[in-house]
Amino acid sequence: MFNNLSDKLDLAFKTIKGDSRLTEINVAESIKEIRRALVASDVNYKIAKEFTDKIKDEALGTQNILKSVKPGELMVKIVMDELTELMGGQSAGINIKGAPAVVLIAGLQGSGKTTFSGKLAYYLKNKKSKKPLLVACDVYRPAAIDQITVLGEQTHVTVYKEPENKNPLEIAQNAVKHAKANGYDVVIVDTAGRLSIDEDMMAEIESLKNNLQPQETLFVVDSMTGQDAVNTAKNFNDRINYNGVVLTKLDGDTRGGAALSIKYTVGKPIKFVSMGEKMETLDVFYPDRMAQRILGMGDIVSLVEKAQSEFDEKEAKKIEAKIKKNKFDFNDFMVQLNQIKKMGDLKSLMGMIPGMSKITKDLDIDNSAFSKVEAIIQSMTIEERGNPDLLNMSRKNRIARGCGKSIHEVNQFIKQFEQMKKMMHTFSKGQGMRGFNPNMLGKN
Repeated sequence: MFNNLSDKLDLAFKTIKGDSRLTEINVAESIKEIRRALVASDVNYKIAKEFTDKIKDEALGTQNILKSVKPGELMVKIVMDELTELMGGQSAGINIKGAPAVVLIAGLQGSGKTTFSGKLAYYLKNKKSKKPLLVACDVYRPAAIDQITVLGEQTHVTVYKEPENKNPLEIAQNAVKHAKANGYDVVIVDTAGRLSIDEDMMAEIESLKNNLQPQETLFVVDSMTGQDAVNTAKNFNDRINYNGVVLTKLDGDTRGGAALSIKYTVGKPIKFVSMGEKMETLDVFYPDRMAQRILGMGDIVSLVEKAQSEFDEKEAKKIEAKIKKNKFDFNDFMVQLNQIKKMGDLKSLMGMIPGMSKITKDLDIDNSAFSKVEAIIQSMTIEERGNPDLLNMSRKNRIARGCGKSIHEVNQFIKQFEQMKKMMHTFSKGQGMRGFNPNMLGKN
Protein backbone atom coordinates (compact mmCIF):
# COMPACT_ATOMS: atom_id res chain seq x y z
CA MET A 1 0.00 0.00 0.00
CA PHE A 2 1.47 3.34 -1.15
CA ASN A 3 4.95 1.78 -1.37
CA ASN A 4 5.88 3.73 -4.51
CA LEU A 5 4.77 7.04 -2.98
CA SER A 6 6.61 6.25 0.26
CA ASP A 7 9.85 5.52 -1.62
CA LYS A 8 9.65 8.74 -3.65
CA LEU A 9 8.94 10.86 -0.57
CA ASP A 10 11.87 9.24 1.21
CA LEU A 11 14.12 10.29 -1.68
CA ALA A 12 12.75 13.83 -1.43
CA PHE A 13 13.70 14.03 2.25
CA LYS A 14 17.19 12.72 1.56
CA THR A 15 17.95 15.83 -0.47
CA ILE A 16 18.15 17.84 2.76
CA LYS A 17 19.05 15.28 5.42
CA GLY A 18 22.74 16.09 5.24
CA ASP A 19 22.27 19.87 5.43
CA SER A 20 22.67 21.84 8.62
CA ARG A 21 19.60 24.00 8.09
CA LEU A 22 16.67 24.63 5.78
CA THR A 23 17.37 27.10 3.00
CA GLU A 24 15.39 28.32 0.01
CA ILE A 25 17.60 26.17 -2.21
CA ASN A 26 17.32 22.82 -0.43
CA VAL A 27 13.63 23.37 0.37
CA ALA A 28 12.92 24.10 -3.30
CA GLU A 29 14.75 20.92 -4.35
CA SER A 30 12.86 18.83 -1.83
CA ILE A 31 9.53 20.41 -2.79
CA LYS A 32 10.14 19.60 -6.45
CA GLU A 33 10.67 15.92 -5.60
CA ILE A 34 7.60 15.83 -3.35
CA ARG A 35 5.46 17.31 -6.14
CA ARG A 36 6.81 14.75 -8.59
CA ALA A 37 6.01 11.96 -6.12
CA LEU A 38 2.42 13.14 -5.74
CA VAL A 39 1.81 13.52 -9.48
CA ALA A 40 3.31 10.05 -10.08
CA SER A 41 0.81 8.76 -7.50
CA ASP A 42 -2.04 10.13 -9.64
CA VAL A 43 -2.70 13.24 -7.58
CA ASN A 44 -4.06 16.11 -9.68
CA TYR A 45 -1.26 18.58 -10.49
CA LYS A 46 -3.26 21.56 -9.15
CA ILE A 47 -3.72 19.78 -5.81
CA ALA A 48 -0.07 18.69 -5.73
CA LYS A 49 1.13 22.25 -6.40
CA GLU A 50 -1.11 23.81 -3.77
CA PHE A 51 -0.07 21.13 -1.27
CA THR A 52 3.67 21.64 -1.89
CA ASP A 53 3.32 25.43 -1.83
CA LYS A 54 1.91 25.13 1.70
CA ILE A 55 4.81 22.89 2.70
CA LYS A 56 7.30 25.37 1.25
CA ASP A 57 5.77 28.32 3.14
CA GLU A 58 5.70 26.29 6.37
CA ALA A 59 9.30 25.10 5.97
CA LEU A 60 10.72 28.54 5.20
CA GLY A 61 8.62 30.06 7.99
CA THR A 62 10.18 27.76 10.60
CA GLN A 63 13.76 27.73 9.33
CA ASN A 64 14.93 30.33 11.83
CA ILE A 65 12.63 29.30 14.68
CA LEU A 66 13.32 25.60 15.24
CA LYS A 67 17.09 25.61 14.95
CA SER A 68 17.46 22.63 17.31
CA VAL A 69 15.54 20.32 14.95
CA LYS A 70 17.39 18.65 12.10
CA PRO A 71 16.22 19.88 8.66
CA GLY A 72 15.26 16.42 7.42
CA GLU A 73 13.20 15.67 10.53
CA LEU A 74 11.51 19.07 10.34
CA MET A 75 10.55 18.54 6.71
CA VAL A 76 9.10 15.09 7.50
CA LYS A 77 7.03 16.60 10.33
CA ILE A 78 5.72 19.38 8.07
CA VAL A 79 4.81 16.94 5.29
CA MET A 80 3.10 14.59 7.76
CA ASP A 81 0.97 17.43 9.17
CA GLU A 82 0.00 18.63 5.69
CA LEU A 83 -0.77 15.08 4.48
CA THR A 84 -3.01 14.62 7.50
CA GLU A 85 -4.83 17.85 6.76
CA LEU A 86 -5.16 17.01 3.04
CA MET A 87 -6.84 13.70 3.89
CA GLY A 88 -9.32 15.26 6.29
CA GLY A 89 -7.50 16.16 9.49
CA GLN A 90 -9.38 13.80 11.78
CA SER A 91 -11.47 10.66 11.53
CA ALA A 92 -15.18 10.98 10.82
CA GLY A 93 -17.47 8.53 12.56
CA ILE A 94 -20.45 6.80 10.99
CA ASN A 95 -23.90 8.14 11.90
CA ILE A 96 -26.03 5.21 13.06
CA LYS A 97 -28.51 7.06 15.23
CA GLY A 98 -32.13 6.24 14.58
CA ALA A 99 -34.68 3.50 15.00
CA PRO A 100 -33.49 2.00 12.78
CA ALA A 101 -30.60 3.92 11.21
CA VAL A 102 -30.52 3.49 7.41
CA VAL A 103 -27.14 3.30 5.65
CA LEU A 104 -27.34 3.60 1.85
CA ILE A 105 -24.40 2.16 -0.12
CA ALA A 106 -23.66 3.61 -3.58
CA GLY A 107 -20.84 3.37 -6.11
CA LEU A 108 -19.61 2.25 -9.49
CA GLN A 109 -19.90 -1.24 -10.90
CA GLY A 110 -17.11 -3.45 -9.53
CA SER A 111 -16.06 -1.04 -6.79
CA GLY A 112 -16.69 -3.59 -4.02
CA LYS A 113 -19.99 -2.30 -2.63
CA THR A 114 -21.50 -5.66 -1.75
CA THR A 115 -18.35 -6.92 -0.06
CA PHE A 116 -18.13 -3.65 1.86
CA SER A 117 -21.78 -4.00 2.92
CA GLY A 118 -20.94 -7.39 4.43
CA LYS A 119 -17.86 -5.98 6.14
CA LEU A 120 -19.84 -3.05 7.53
CA ALA A 121 -22.45 -5.43 8.91
CA TYR A 122 -19.67 -7.46 10.56
CA TYR A 123 -18.08 -4.28 11.96
CA LEU A 124 -21.35 -2.92 13.39
CA LYS A 125 -22.31 -6.26 14.89
CA ASN A 126 -18.96 -7.17 16.43
CA LYS A 127 -17.38 -3.78 17.15
CA LYS A 128 -20.45 -1.63 17.89
CA SER A 129 -22.80 -4.29 19.33
CA LYS A 130 -25.52 -3.44 16.82
CA LYS A 131 -28.12 -5.69 15.21
CA PRO A 132 -27.74 -4.94 11.49
CA LEU A 133 -29.96 -6.05 8.61
CA LEU A 134 -28.45 -6.43 5.13
CA VAL A 135 -30.78 -5.54 2.26
CA ALA A 136 -30.32 -6.95 -1.25
CA CYS A 137 -31.30 -4.09 -3.59
CA ASP A 138 -29.09 -4.97 -6.54
CA VAL A 139 -31.77 -6.40 -8.81
CA TYR A 140 -29.69 -6.21 -12.00
CA ARG A 141 -26.40 -8.02 -11.52
CA PRO A 142 -26.60 -11.80 -11.89
CA ALA A 143 -25.87 -13.58 -8.60
CA ALA A 144 -25.82 -10.29 -6.61
CA ILE A 145 -28.48 -11.61 -4.25
CA ASP A 146 -26.58 -14.88 -3.89
CA GLN A 147 -23.40 -12.97 -3.04
CA ILE A 148 -24.95 -10.90 -0.28
CA THR A 149 -26.69 -14.01 1.05
CA VAL A 150 -23.32 -15.76 1.38
CA LEU A 151 -21.87 -12.68 3.11
CA GLY A 152 -24.80 -12.70 5.52
CA GLU A 153 -24.08 -16.34 6.36
CA GLN A 154 -20.38 -15.56 6.90
CA THR A 155 -21.13 -12.66 9.25
CA HIS A 156 -24.21 -14.27 10.87
CA VAL A 157 -26.27 -11.25 9.80
CA THR A 158 -29.82 -11.55 8.44
CA VAL A 159 -30.30 -10.64 4.77
CA TYR A 160 -33.62 -9.15 3.63
CA LYS A 161 -34.37 -10.05 0.00
CA GLU A 162 -37.29 -10.25 -2.41
CA PRO A 163 -35.92 -12.28 -5.35
CA GLU A 164 -39.02 -11.78 -7.51
CA ASN A 165 -39.29 -8.02 -6.92
CA LYS A 166 -37.38 -5.83 -9.39
CA ASN A 167 -38.16 -2.51 -7.70
CA PRO A 168 -35.23 -1.49 -5.43
CA LEU A 169 -37.20 1.27 -3.68
CA GLU A 170 -40.04 -1.09 -2.73
CA ILE A 171 -37.55 -3.67 -1.46
CA ALA A 172 -35.71 -1.06 0.65
CA GLN A 173 -38.92 0.39 2.10
CA ASN A 174 -40.22 -3.07 2.97
CA ALA A 175 -36.86 -3.88 4.59
CA VAL A 176 -37.08 -0.79 6.82
CA LYS A 177 -40.59 -1.86 7.92
CA HIS A 178 -39.25 -5.35 8.61
CA ALA A 179 -36.37 -3.90 10.64
CA LYS A 180 -38.71 -1.79 12.79
CA ALA A 181 -40.99 -4.76 13.43
CA ASN A 182 -38.15 -7.12 14.36
CA GLY A 183 -35.78 -5.01 16.43
CA TYR A 184 -32.98 -4.33 13.93
CA ASP A 185 -31.20 -1.07 14.69
CA VAL A 186 -29.21 -0.59 11.45
CA VAL A 187 -30.42 -1.24 7.89
CA ILE A 188 -27.62 -1.52 5.30
CA VAL A 189 -29.01 -1.07 1.78
CA ASP A 190 -26.71 -2.55 -0.88
CA THR A 191 -27.56 -1.02 -4.25
CA ALA A 192 -26.61 -1.86 -7.82
CA GLY A 193 -23.41 -0.50 -9.33
CA ARG A 194 -23.97 2.30 -11.76
CA LEU A 195 -22.10 4.64 -14.10
CA SER A 196 -22.34 8.39 -13.50
CA ILE A 197 -23.29 8.79 -17.18
CA ASP A 198 -26.21 6.35 -16.86
CA GLU A 199 -29.10 8.73 -16.25
CA ASP A 200 -31.68 6.06 -15.41
CA MET A 201 -29.45 4.43 -12.80
CA MET A 202 -28.44 7.79 -11.32
CA ALA A 203 -32.11 8.74 -11.06
CA GLU A 204 -32.74 5.46 -9.24
CA ILE A 205 -30.09 6.11 -6.57
CA GLU A 206 -31.42 9.66 -6.17
CA SER A 207 -34.91 8.25 -5.62
CA LEU A 208 -33.61 5.81 -3.01
CA LYS A 209 -31.80 8.64 -1.22
CA ASN A 210 -34.80 11.01 -1.29
CA ASN A 211 -37.37 8.43 -0.22
CA LEU A 212 -35.39 6.51 2.39
CA GLN A 213 -33.84 9.64 3.95
CA PRO A 214 -30.86 7.58 5.18
CA GLN A 215 -28.88 8.71 8.19
CA GLU A 216 -25.74 7.83 6.26
CA THR A 217 -25.03 7.58 2.51
CA LEU A 218 -21.61 6.11 1.72
CA PHE A 219 -19.91 6.20 -1.66
CA VAL A 220 -17.69 3.16 -2.28
CA VAL A 221 -14.72 3.70 -4.57
CA ASP A 222 -11.97 1.42 -5.88
CA SER A 223 -8.73 3.06 -4.70
CA MET A 224 -6.76 1.48 -7.55
CA THR A 225 -8.50 3.72 -10.08
CA GLY A 226 -6.65 6.79 -8.78
CA GLN A 227 -7.70 10.17 -10.15
CA ASP A 228 -10.60 8.62 -12.07
CA ALA A 229 -12.03 7.62 -8.70
CA VAL A 230 -11.85 11.22 -7.53
CA ASN A 231 -13.66 12.52 -10.62
CA THR A 232 -16.38 9.87 -10.23
CA ALA A 233 -16.73 10.70 -6.54
CA LYS A 234 -17.37 14.32 -7.45
CA ASN A 235 -19.99 13.40 -10.06
CA PHE A 236 -21.85 11.19 -7.59
CA ASN A 237 -21.68 13.79 -4.84
CA ASP A 238 -23.20 16.39 -7.16
CA ARG A 239 -26.21 14.08 -7.60
CA ILE A 240 -26.78 12.48 -4.19
CA ASN A 241 -24.74 14.59 -1.74
CA TYR A 242 -23.39 11.59 0.18
CA ASN A 243 -21.94 11.74 3.70
CA GLY A 244 -18.62 9.99 3.26
CA VAL A 245 -16.32 7.84 1.14
CA VAL A 246 -15.15 4.23 1.50
CA LEU A 247 -11.86 3.27 -0.18
CA THR A 248 -11.68 -0.39 -1.18
CA LYS A 249 -8.84 -2.60 -2.48
CA LEU A 250 -6.13 -0.73 -0.57
CA ASP A 251 -4.15 -3.98 -0.53
CA GLY A 252 -3.74 -3.80 -4.31
CA ASP A 253 -1.44 -1.66 -6.44
CA THR A 254 -2.64 1.56 -4.86
CA ARG A 255 -0.79 4.68 -5.98
CA GLY A 256 -2.53 6.88 -3.44
CA GLY A 257 -4.21 9.48 -5.65
CA ALA A 258 -7.72 8.73 -4.44
CA ALA A 259 -6.89 8.75 -0.73
CA LEU A 260 -4.93 11.98 -1.04
CA SER A 261 -7.32 13.87 -3.29
CA ILE A 262 -10.93 12.97 -2.48
CA LYS A 263 -11.38 15.14 0.62
CA TYR A 264 -9.84 18.15 -1.14
CA THR A 265 -11.93 17.67 -4.30
CA VAL A 266 -15.30 16.60 -2.91
CA GLY A 267 -15.22 18.03 0.58
CA LYS A 268 -16.46 14.76 2.08
CA PRO A 269 -14.43 12.65 4.52
CA ILE A 270 -13.07 9.15 3.94
CA LYS A 271 -14.83 7.10 6.62
CA PHE A 272 -13.57 3.56 6.02
CA VAL A 273 -10.79 1.74 4.19
CA SER A 274 -11.09 -1.87 3.10
CA MET A 275 -8.43 -4.45 2.25
CA GLY A 276 -8.87 -8.04 1.13
CA GLU A 277 -11.93 -10.27 1.10
CA LYS A 278 -12.08 -11.24 4.78
CA MET A 279 -14.95 -9.69 6.71
CA GLU A 280 -12.60 -8.45 9.45
CA THR A 281 -10.52 -6.34 7.05
CA LEU A 282 -12.41 -3.06 7.41
CA ASP A 283 -10.83 -0.13 9.25
CA VAL A 284 -12.00 3.30 10.30
CA PHE A 285 -9.97 5.84 8.33
CA TYR A 286 -7.62 7.98 10.43
CA PRO A 287 -5.84 10.65 8.33
CA ASP A 288 -2.96 11.04 10.79
CA ARG A 289 -2.30 7.29 10.95
CA MET A 290 -2.44 6.98 7.15
CA ALA A 291 0.03 9.87 6.83
CA GLN A 292 2.40 8.08 9.21
CA ARG A 293 2.17 4.88 7.16
CA ILE A 294 2.78 6.73 3.90
CA LEU A 295 5.93 8.22 5.44
CA GLY A 296 7.13 4.80 6.64
CA MET A 297 6.48 5.50 10.33
CA GLY A 298 4.11 2.57 10.80
CA ASP A 299 0.85 2.63 12.72
CA ILE A 300 1.32 1.11 16.15
CA VAL A 301 -1.99 2.49 17.47
CA SER A 302 -4.03 0.61 14.84
CA LEU A 303 -1.94 -2.52 15.37
CA VAL A 304 -2.65 -2.47 19.11
CA GLU A 305 -6.36 -1.84 18.48
CA LYS A 306 -6.52 -4.83 16.13
CA ALA A 307 -4.80 -7.02 18.70
CA GLN A 308 -7.17 -5.87 21.45
CA SER A 309 -10.22 -6.51 19.28
CA GLU A 310 -9.23 -10.15 18.84
CA PHE A 311 -7.94 -10.60 22.39
CA ASP A 312 -9.78 -13.27 24.37
CA GLU A 313 -9.04 -12.39 28.00
CA LYS A 314 -10.42 -15.66 29.39
CA GLU A 315 -8.39 -17.74 26.94
CA ALA A 316 -5.29 -15.60 27.58
CA LYS A 317 -5.46 -16.19 31.34
CA LYS A 318 -5.87 -19.91 30.76
CA ILE A 319 -2.80 -20.01 28.48
CA GLU A 320 -0.80 -17.81 30.87
CA ALA A 321 -1.47 -20.26 33.69
CA LYS A 322 -0.28 -23.15 31.51
CA ILE A 323 2.88 -21.24 30.56
CA LYS A 324 3.71 -20.65 34.23
CA LYS A 325 3.34 -24.39 34.85
CA ASN A 326 5.38 -25.13 31.70
CA LYS A 327 2.34 -26.94 30.25
CA PHE A 328 1.98 -24.87 27.05
CA ASP A 329 1.10 -27.28 24.22
CA PHE A 330 0.38 -27.34 20.48
CA ASN A 331 -3.33 -26.70 21.03
CA ASP A 332 -2.47 -23.46 22.84
CA PHE A 333 -0.07 -22.53 20.07
CA MET A 334 -2.82 -22.99 17.45
CA VAL A 335 -5.11 -20.70 19.47
CA GLN A 336 -2.43 -18.00 19.31
CA LEU A 337 -1.92 -18.47 15.57
CA ASN A 338 -5.66 -18.16 14.93
CA GLN A 339 -5.83 -14.92 16.87
CA ILE A 340 -3.01 -13.48 14.76
CA LYS A 341 -4.76 -14.59 11.56
CA LYS A 342 -8.02 -12.93 12.63
CA MET A 343 -6.23 -9.59 12.84
CA GLY A 344 -5.97 -9.48 9.04
CA ASP A 345 -3.41 -9.67 6.28
CA LEU A 346 0.03 -10.50 7.70
CA LYS A 347 2.00 -8.19 5.41
CA SER A 348 -0.36 -5.32 6.16
CA LEU A 349 0.05 -5.92 9.90
CA MET A 350 3.84 -5.92 9.57
CA GLY A 351 3.57 -2.63 7.68
CA MET A 352 2.08 -1.07 10.83
CA ILE A 353 5.38 -1.61 12.64
CA PRO A 354 7.70 1.41 12.14
CA GLY A 355 10.31 0.68 9.48
CA MET A 356 8.89 -2.73 8.57
CA SER A 357 7.06 -1.57 5.43
CA LYS A 358 10.39 -0.90 3.68
CA ILE A 359 11.84 -4.22 4.79
CA THR A 360 8.84 -6.31 3.72
CA LYS A 361 7.70 -4.44 0.59
CA ASP A 362 9.45 -6.86 -1.82
CA LEU A 363 8.80 -9.99 0.24
CA ASP A 364 5.99 -12.40 -0.57
CA ILE A 365 4.38 -12.49 2.86
CA ASP A 366 0.82 -13.64 3.42
CA ASN A 367 -1.17 -15.77 5.82
CA SER A 368 -0.11 -18.91 3.95
CA ALA A 369 3.12 -18.53 5.94
CA PHE A 370 1.22 -20.26 8.74
CA SER A 371 0.25 -23.26 6.63
CA LYS A 372 3.37 -25.36 7.24
CA VAL A 373 3.05 -25.06 11.00
CA GLU A 374 -0.68 -25.78 10.87
CA ALA A 375 -0.14 -28.83 8.63
CA ILE A 376 2.39 -30.28 11.06
CA ILE A 377 0.18 -29.75 14.11
CA GLN A 378 -2.95 -31.05 12.38
CA SER A 379 -1.08 -34.26 11.49
CA MET A 380 -0.61 -34.97 15.20
CA THR A 381 -3.05 -37.01 17.26
CA ILE A 382 -5.14 -35.31 19.96
CA GLU A 383 -2.86 -36.84 22.60
CA GLU A 384 0.30 -35.56 20.87
CA ARG A 385 -1.02 -32.02 20.58
CA GLY A 386 -1.77 -31.96 24.29
CA ASN A 387 1.47 -33.66 25.33
CA PRO A 388 4.51 -32.70 23.16
CA ASP A 389 6.71 -35.08 25.23
CA LEU A 390 5.09 -38.03 23.42
CA LEU A 391 6.79 -37.11 20.14
CA ASN A 392 9.43 -39.81 19.61
CA MET A 393 11.07 -40.54 16.25
CA SER A 394 8.39 -43.00 15.15
CA ARG A 395 5.63 -40.47 15.77
CA LYS A 396 7.60 -37.70 14.03
CA ASN A 397 8.03 -39.86 10.94
CA ARG A 398 4.29 -40.52 10.85
CA ILE A 399 3.58 -36.78 11.23
CA ALA A 400 6.00 -35.94 8.40
CA ARG A 401 4.25 -38.40 6.09
CA GLY A 402 0.85 -37.05 7.11
CA CYS A 403 1.61 -33.38 6.42
CA GLY A 404 3.82 -33.88 3.38
CA LYS A 405 6.87 -32.28 5.01
CA SER A 406 10.35 -33.65 5.56
CA ILE A 407 11.41 -35.11 8.90
CA HIS A 408 13.94 -32.28 9.08
CA GLU A 409 11.14 -29.67 8.87
CA VAL A 410 9.12 -31.47 11.55
CA ASN A 411 12.16 -31.74 13.85
CA GLN A 412 13.03 -28.09 13.27
CA PHE A 413 9.54 -26.91 14.17
CA ILE A 414 9.34 -29.07 17.31
CA LYS A 415 12.76 -27.84 18.41
CA GLN A 416 11.75 -24.21 17.91
CA PHE A 417 8.48 -24.83 19.72
CA GLU A 418 10.34 -26.25 22.72
CA GLN A 419 12.72 -23.28 22.73
CA MET A 420 9.81 -20.84 22.64
CA LYS A 421 7.97 -22.78 25.35
CA LYS A 422 11.03 -22.68 27.60
CA MET A 423 11.60 -18.98 26.98
CA MET A 424 7.95 -18.10 27.66
CA HIS A 425 8.06 -20.12 30.90
CA THR A 426 11.18 -18.22 31.99
CA PHE A 427 9.72 -14.80 31.24
CA SER A 428 6.39 -15.65 32.85
CA LYS A 429 8.16 -15.56 36.21
CA GLY A 430 8.12 -11.77 36.24
CA GLN A 431 9.68 -10.44 33.06
CA GLY A 432 6.58 -10.42 30.86
CA MET A 433 5.55 -12.77 28.09
CA ARG A 434 7.89 -12.63 25.15
CA GLY A 435 9.69 -15.14 23.04
CA PHE A 436 7.51 -15.57 19.98
CA ASN A 437 9.92 -16.58 17.23
CA PRO A 438 8.66 -15.55 13.77
CA ASN A 439 11.03 -18.09 12.20
CA MET A 440 8.68 -20.77 13.53
CA LEU A 441 6.22 -19.80 10.82
CA GLY A 442 8.66 -21.02 8.21
CA LYS A 443 8.08 -20.97 4.47
CA ASN A 444 6.03 -23.29 2.32
